[in-house]
Amino acid sequence: MDRRPRNAVAGLLMLVLGVVVVALTQTNNPSSATFELTAGEKDGGDETPPMVRRDRNLDENEGTTAPTTATESSTTAPTTVTESSTTGPSQAPPTWSPTRYQGPNPCEGKRPDLPNALCFVEGIPQTGEQAPANVTEGYLGLRDTLGVVPVTVPFWQVASCPVGVYWKLGAEHYSYGEYDETGTGPMEDASSDDVRQGYQCQHYDASDPKFTTEFDWQHCDGMTVGQTYEIQWPHSAAGACGTIWQYQHPFLDGVFCRDSVLVDTAAELGVQAQVFTVVNDDSYYYHDLMRGMIVDEYSDRGTDVAMYTGSYTLGGGLDNTVCSQFTPLTWHVDRKCHLISASSMDKLCEDMKRQSDDFITGVALSPQSARELVSDNLAANNQVSGGAGTAIGK
Repeated sequence: MDRRPRNAVAGLLMLVLGVVVVALTQTNNPSSATFELTAGEKDGGDETPPMVRRDRNLDENEGTTAPTTATESSTTAPTTVTESSTTGPSQAPPTWSPTRYQGPNPCEGKRPDLPNALCFVEGIPQTGEQAPANVTEGYLGLRDTLGVVPVTVPFWQVASCPVGVYWKLGAEHYSYGEYDETGTGPMEDASSDDVRQGYQCQHYDASDPKFTTEFDWQHCDGMTVGQTYEIQWPHSAAGACGTIWQYQHPFLDGVFCRDSVLVDTAAELGVQAQVFTVVNDDSYYYHDLMRGMIVDEYSDRGTDVAMYTGSYTLGGGLDNTVCSQFTPLTWHVDRKCHLISASSMDKLCEDMKRQSDDFITGVALSPQSARELVSDNLAANNQVSGGAGTAIGK
């Protein structure tokens, strides 16, 4: 019998079987099969972008490398955030120098030459309304502002940004029952020849360790646990808002950085003010005092705000005889006194050291002298009240 047809069929079956085996092998082998690129590979690589730590020196972010694995990224990042929010200031940055940032400071020397002046000459006012005023609810001064009114919305809504920050020894303003002549502190009067102490809050308790345990200050100068301070944040629509030169020292350089845009100073210039007693207790830690008043209705911070027009108060020699000519501008003042941790203040000083302008040289990191409360005939008759969020400066 002729067996060639049967052999031909067997050969054909073997060929088909071989093709099937090869196909199955390629399907199960990713090295030889076609596959879809992941999103990261389509973009040119699967490297995770570096994490920027906001509480560190800007220079440290340069050259930051990505985590080697997804596991490292997810485990190390939360640790960094936790350290920032609980321990306060980190290691001190390098000493400031003019060559730290490239290019000239566009705001340097922009402060106008407006010397202080006598408040009255033969009973006639020589300047506009003054600050600090009594901010107790219901108070109105006697100075007629002739229709000038304070800004009653958040400063950012009128295109103003914070251009500086400083604090007064004691409360410069007066709020009955919160910071007034009955307040107490670690010293009856911490004034010196150059720095006058204002009012104290009602919180100090010499039997409570958080008011008496000293803090190891790394960045601020001349600070005392248990003491009352009033932090002030000047705002301006003529500042270098959104740039590395936004914060200036002296702050008036920042206020008038783009002075040609100013038309109505009461509407375009302002100051936020908030009063604190410093405690050595990190449960009162707040991570960012650089950007403005703390507004938090759950902790009653920034929820009862007095708004009026007045003057700048920084600078020596101001009282009820000698007045500032930097007026009118809007003040937003929290009527309540709050507790703040010493580490929060030290973190603020650290943040100030990291600005493009020089906050290290001079007294920018120390308490400033509080001007005495202005008399009724220098205080504006236009004070109004605001609720939660009115004065937020974020």
